[in-house]
Amino acid sequence: MEEYVREPCPWRIVDDCGGAFSMGAIGGAVVHAFLGARNAPVGLRHRMIGSFLTIKHKAPIVGGNFAVWGGLFSTFDCCLVKLRNKEDPWNSITSGAATGAVLAARNGALAMVGSAAVGGILLAMIEGVGILFSRWSAGQYMQANEQIAQQMQDPQQLGPRPDMPHQSYGESQYQ
Repeated sequence: MEEYVREPCPWRIVDDCGGAFSMGAIGGAVVHAFLGARNAPVGLRHRMIGSFLTIKHKAPIVGGNFAVWGGLFSTFDCCLVKLRNKEDPWNSITSGAATGAVLAARNGALAMVGSAAVGGILLAMIEGVGILFSRWSAGQYMQANEQIAQQMQDPQQLGPRPDMPHQSYGESQYQ
């Protein structure tokens, strides 16, 4: 089940880590812009300054947290691809669970189990939606392919070619 062409595994980790940082920094900037404006004193100038200062201080932290999650996830994913010799949804689900467990390791075994369950369930839901969407869209392509196959069986349904003017036999321009 090849979704799209990706980088080979050592570079995939760096690529996913950078993409996760960008996503976290942009998302963190949007969220903290509202939080900084809301918690600032009254007045447009104060709200703008509070918003910009909160973005400056908090968005890189959120981006870094996303980068750590993305780097760990990609590392586990690459290890599972190498161990299992196939790339399937089970690798992503297991990588999500392992990432959740490793990130919660400082809080004890119970927290690791809970975070692993949440990470695995979250990735299972994401993979499930991706599979459902691909099957749904494949059904639409199958209908279109059936219509094309019917038209190929009966060429009279196609009509004249759009790039050629309609001429019958014997009506050429060189008479």
